Amino acid sequence: MSWQARIDRALNERRAASALRSRRVVEQGAGRYLFQDGKRFCNFSSNDYLGLSHHPEVIRAWQTGADRFGVGSGGSGHVSGYTTAHHALEAELADWLGYPRALLFISGFAANQAVIAALTGKDDRIVADKLSHASLLEAASHSPGQLRRFVHNDAAHLRTLLASPLSGQQLVVTEGVFSMDGDSAPLVEIARATREASGWLLVDDAHGIGVTGPGGRGSCHAQGIAPELLIVTFGKGVGVSGAAVLCSEAVADYLLQFARHLIYSTSMPPAQAMALSASLKVINSGEGEQRREKLAALIGRFRRGAGTRVTASQSAIQPLIVGDNDRALRLAERLRQAGCWVTAIRPPTVPPGTARLRITLTAAHEEQDVDRLLEVLDDAGE
Repeated sequence: MSWQARIDRALNERRAASALRSRRVVEQGAGRYLFQDGKRFCNFSSNDYLGLSHHPEVIRAWQTGADRFGVGSGGSGHVSGYTTAHHALEAELADWLGYPRALLFISGFAANQAVIAALTGKDDRIVADKLSHASLLEAASHSPGQLRRFVHNDAAHLRTLLASPLSGQQLVVTEGVFSMDGDSAPLVEIARATREASGWLLVDDAHGIGVTGPGGRGSCHAQGIAPELLIVTFGKGVGVSGAAVLCSEAVADYLLQFARHLIYSTSMPPAQAMALSASLKVINSGEGEQRREKLAALIGRFRRGAGTRVTASQSAIQPLIVGDNDRALRLAERLRQAGCWVTAIRPPTVPPGTARLRITLTAAHEEQDVDRLLEVLDDAGE
């Protein structure tokens, strides 16, 4: 089969399953409103949970950083791209989250891939939650170690897999808040099972950091655990982009030698690091607490109105599972026609038969936005 034939077949299969992905050009994609072709939509697809992407202090910090450092970093952190702004942010993150070290990465995807690839060898086993993010599962499947997947949030099944004989080490992988279902991992039970098997635990808390727990320190802090590897990303609750790995001194030194995404990628612009520092200050302030309280109130309001139509998620991610791909697409289009922007998520992003509307709430929303969404869902028969 030729290259072109292979490509055509793959695309046709996606079209036939109503699973073909596409991008829509928007004028503004974060914040309370999304703009496309001059039309305004109430935005229920943004991960900017605290509404910090438009915070004036965060914007001002980025502008100040650009004036001081320029708009690029100039290279890898191992060459010339590790500035005083990067160093300060790593120190702030480590202190805030209670770890000896933090290492910055250009994205959460890169951080997950780099850590798993650098740590695991052919005699090792990665035991991951079945619904872990694609970046985690892909890294695990490409690593020389064996991958085993435990039933979602099932610590008993995890224990069974960890008990199987192995000559190497075991790395348990899960998310704090799951990106498509919005539910939280039972981290205390998972950490206990991992510790009893003498393994290490990696928690990707992309959707918990900034939003969950006291001070917005995330899922692990909320549940009172400290995994050996904590990965936090900055494109959700923190409102910017990038990621960091929190770990011990020895692991940080090891990753500086062997994490290829860290070694060979251009580091984030210093101006971005300054914006992230400003965002952390807001998250840690009284204003940050007010934003979390407002978000929690909006989530409660939506859930009371939605009833059993949504899952048991208590997070800002409120999935409405409709099952059929075509139905999910039609429903998303009806909502857009009514001025609400909600994205249909279909396989392979989610398991077959679980196509859904992934509704996200943010602190930028107001009560009338939530009420309007519920009204539109009622009118659409959902």
